[in-house]
Amino acid sequence: MDHSNEGLNAMEPVFLKSELQTVTLGMGCFWSPEALFGHLPGVIRTRTGYAGGTTSQPTYREMGDHTETVQLEFLPSVIRLEEILVRFWDGHKPANINDYKGRQYQSLLLNADERQREAVEQVLQQRKEQGKGEPDTEIVPYSAFHRAEERHQKYYLKRYPDAMEKLSRIYATEAELVDSTIAARLNGLAKGYTSLERVLLELPQWPMETQQLWELSHLIKQIRW
Repeated sequence: MDHSNEGLNAMEPVFLKSELQTVTLGMGCFWSPEALFGHLPGVIRTRTGYAGGTTSQPTYREMGDHTETVQLEFLPSVIRLEEILVRFWDGHKPANINDYKGRQYQSLLLNADERQREAVEQVLQQRKEQGKGEPDTEIVPYSAFHRAEERHQKYYLKRYPDAMEKLSRIYATEAELVDSTIAARLNGLAKGYTSLERVLLELPQWPMETQQLWELSHLIKQIRW
């Protein structure tokens, strides 16, 4: 059985790869969008990175023609792509960021397949019917995603050393920690997009053993924010 979480810590909800979808979005500096989407039930994993360009090995200091983006893995059975796209366009103003730092800050949407393209067209049509007009967003086929440096992953969560210290007790490496679903939620909490109560209410819905859920809940209740 092919699980998307294979190799990750046992404190993770486990889903089949076939259950998940991935979408890549650019809406300015990638720190805040990662927290914005990471707090949402149904979003399983978030990561920041560089996409949309041709530079072979982009870095934060030498991004080339790439754009700062956030990549989401999500459960469409819980949160539909259309819902994510509505939040994407409601969450930024393309005209305010496009070309502010060349292509670094760009309203960008990367279509992974025909299904995603159709969802984009549907949401765009809804926006037109609502009188919101055509957003100045570059919409292109997905080609590649280059993960950003670790200091740019879960930026807001990392501002709370006690949270990182306690989470490190159940994740073998920092990479496993920042790629976890609970880190995505707590990054949203650290930014103010959600509350601890909402996170705790969601946990019992995750496909995990009862003991693991209790241990995870107990640990995050102890974090000093």
